[in-house]
Amino acid sequence: MLLFFNGLLAFMSAFLLSFYLCRSTLPLEILDHPNTRSLHQHPIPRTGGLALLGGILVGMVFNRVATANPPVPLMGGLLSSLALLAIISFQDDRGGVSTKWRILVHLLVAVSLLFIGLVCHQIELPGLIFPLAGWIGVPLTILFIVWMINLYNFMDGMDGFAGGMAVIGFATLAWLGRADSQYTAFCLIIVAASAGFLVHNFPPAKLFMGDTGSTTLGLLVAACSLWGSKAGLFPLWVALLVFSPFIADATVTLLRRLLRGERIWEAHRTHYYQRLVLLGWGHRRTVLVEYVLMLACAGSAAWAVSLSPSGQTILAATWIFIYVLLMIGVGWLKRRRATVSAL
Repeated sequence: MLLFFNGLLAFMSAFLLSFYLCRSTLPLEILDHPNTRSLHQHPIPRTGGLALLGGILVGMVFNRVATANPPVPLMGGLLSSLALLAIISFQDDRGGVSTKWRILVHLLVAVSLLFIGLVCHQIELPGLIFPLAGWIGVPLTILFIVWMINLYNFMDGMDGFAGGMAVIGFATLAWLGRADSQYTAFCLIIVAASAGFLVHNFPPAKLFMGDTGSTTLGLLVAACSLWGSKAGLFPLWVALLVFSPFIADATVTLLRRLLRGERIWEAHRTHYYQRLVLLGWGHRRTVLVEYVLMLACAGSAAWAVSLSPSGQTILAATWIFIYVLLMIGVGWLKRRRATVSAL
């Protein structure tokens, strides 16, 4: 019952703040004007990240007051990291921040998580565990955190996409980590706040989360994945499977752009989800198909923890094969449309 009221409070806080921030007469208003790389047609407020953060903070405060559980030691450090990241990201939403300063703050945030114990000491694959020396584990952890922060930001380019991934992804982490009540409560607060924002962000979106929201969610994905793995709630690779619809698209797109010699820090429209929208699928159809993919990954992750090592290996290989087919399919659709247009 406490979890229900906690989630309801986080949801309503994010929902009402989002409703307020949708208005076009606010002093705080920051509009996302469409450009050649955008998928939207009209200016949309991009302050939804503030509503998302507000919902999470309200839920966390209520949870702390309403329970007699001692605070999780890492929570203070995580909140400090979130605050630092939110400040630089909000400034970026307002007027832009140079890439070097953004990356510097991302690195500082990643290092701060190391000090609260969120370090990857081993690489976990289906049926295999490779211990890592500190001189390898520390930089790998930093790289993972920084990549997840930026990855989520890269993938926040379609109505309802990043919010939907947060709802489905963190709900799955909550289920996987249900043996730890505080971990589950924290993940469900994120789910509820994301859902409150998503009501106003589902296509056609009336509000965007901006960098403030997307980087916050990226940091929380990294932190909760490492937290759950460190606590023995689930292997790290299972958390990566949960968020693989974002990880696969962003990582492959980044590698493709690197191979072409493009400036990877510049905005573009070559992510697979963006290509589907531009092929005429539209935001709603594309995001609903992506939700199906997210739910399939979530179900597979929940199933994976009960499988034998060989079963986990088969499952992981199957998903790699599925993603290869999906990416080939998007390329085929693009070529087919070009052929039809040329006739």
